[in-house]
Amino acid sequence: MTDEYEAYVYDLDGTLVSLAVDWDEVAREVAGVLRARGVGVDGADLWSMLELSEEHGYRRKVDETIAEFEREGARTSAKLPLADALPHDQPVGVCSLNCEAACRIALETYGLDSAVDAIVGRDSVATEKPDPEPLLATIDGLGASPERTLFIGDSQRDYETAENAGTAFVYESEWLDRV
Repeated sequence: MTDEYEAYVYDLDGTLVSLAVDWDEVAREVAGVLRARGVGVDGADLWSMLELSEEHGYRRKVDETIAEFEREGARTSAKLPLADALPHDQPVGVCSLNCEAACRIALETYGLDSAVDAIVGRDSVATEKPDPEPLLATIDGLGASPERTLFIGDSQRDYETAENAGTAFVYESEWLDRV
């Protein structure tokens, strides 16, 4: 570990745990929810459908549908090696595209909840990654500054989120080699 950071924020799925979610099934369910309400979804992926749901006033129903799968997937998730690096001497947060309840369930399942001081999920704030708001809210919950926080994630979206928030970033595979 290094002392150059005053806080660490992790993405959840693909970084600390692997949620047991069939995302193709989730997309089919969400498409069904939207089609039943007259919203065309041809060619849209899950995150595009989430945006469509917002535009058409069905965001809450779509979020509930996704969250149901995420919560169940959190209960049957697999702990990833990076989770063994917790806790740190500095504050730790989780910033995820998954709903906050799924984050909490996954962390509790593996006894990681006591090592995490702040959790922000897709439904915790008004925007989601790569908008900086979720990461900045997590950092604020830790009482840290963006400039002295390291965000550890597994995707291009995580990288963009860190860049947008003004934090340092490292991919989980690289961070695993350091810890």
